[in-house]
Amino acid sequence: MTSQPPRMNRRFSASLVALLASGISLSGCTDTTAKGPVNLSKGVPVGAVLALTGNANVYGQDQKTGIELALKALNSAGGVNGQPIALSLEDSGSDEPSANAAFNLQINRGVLALIGPTLSQQAFSADPIAQRRGVPVVAPSNTAKGIPQIGHFISRVSAQSSVIAPLSIAQALKLNPGLRRAAVFYAQDDAYSTAETVIFQKALTDKGLKPVTVQRTQLNDQDFQNQITAALNQQPDLVVLSLQAVDGGNMIRQLRELGYKGPIVVGNGMNTPNIYPICQRYCDGILIAQAYSPELATPTNQRFLAAFAATQARNPTASRIPPQLTAQAYTAMQVIGEALQRLDRKHPLKTLPLAQARKALMDEILSGTYQTPLGEIRFTPEGEVIQKNFYVAKVRMNPDGKTGRFTLLP
Repeated sequence: MTSQPPRMNRRFSASLVALLASGISLSGCTDTTAKGPVNLSKGVPVGAVLALTGNANVYGQDQKTGIELALKALNSAGGVNGQPIALSLEDSGSDEPSANAAFNLQINRGVLALIGPTLSQQAFSADPIAQRRGVPVVAPSNTAKGIPQIGHFISRVSAQSSVIAPLSIAQALKLNPGLRRAAVFYAQDDAYSTAETVIFQKALTDKGLKPVTVQRTQLNDQDFQNQITAALNQQPDLVVLSLQAVDGGNMIRQLRELGYKGPIVVGNGMNTPNIYPICQRYCDGILIAQAYSPELATPTNQRFLAAFAATQARNPTASRIPPQLTAQAYTAMQVIGEALQRLDRKHPLKTLPLAQARKALMDEILSGTYQTPLGEIRFTPEGEVIQKNFYVAKVRMNPDGKTGRFTLLP
């Protein structure tokens, strides 16, 4: 009689299969996929991993537009010294396992660099894969503390929350000097939200405002009546939200429906016009800090504005003003493209092994200065973006209650 394999062995086998599928070498330190030359047969390979499905797709779609506009601009100007940039785009969904799988897939394809992932929560899971395998990552929208600190190959063009979030608190006080009591809401299962709420709460206390209640939610929550009721019982005159677009939009709508009439400050997770169909007319008046101004009168931003408006021309109701996430994604692609041009002039890519090209490209990314839609940016040696100008906007909804705009405040 043949015996069945022990249960422990079956578990080990399943773990081994998962490990191999992840693309991680069993030796822990070698990556055989990077030993050969850079494959330039279809162009200079660059990958993007964006949330195109799931709740975070409201961000990923904005980002896809920005990357494609930058790619078109780069290739129209000759690409990488005559070689077109070949973009490979993968959907990360809105969760960590999907982001991990997409990173491994792109790296195994031989891309020189990656843009993404969309969410900070995904970045803390997927970026270490790129770091281990020596692949440059330029994050277009990861604002949580600690992203560049994942490793040398990780950088971002999105300013961290500690720079951005306090600006909107200061603006709320400027508009409403009598504010004293704040209700704070955040998603306790989201890395971005948990990081940003700490910054918001410190900014409140630094300005002399008291957080009278801190309410915790979950990313997939849709009904917030219990948390809102508990918060309103504390009679806040300011509400501060660190939530993603979908749950944040629903929270705003329910806050207004349950009677809250005071100012609302929201974090970077709601920095997209895709919130308008969610909170609709109730979006009107919310305050949010911005890392991008469409009013920036630089040649790069003017070209970006014109290119974005051209993509919207077929939709008469679509805004001609690009959102911040589109501008940041454009910037991420631009940074990689310009760094590739400089690298290829110094050391032609066709002469470099893939691993060496990736390492040299990371050095070029960090050493460059870039004229982008965000203004002039550069990087610290750690990969943190250095950006000069930031703004605060108030949402102004149109009479239809479903479209609006971010209006920058002085």
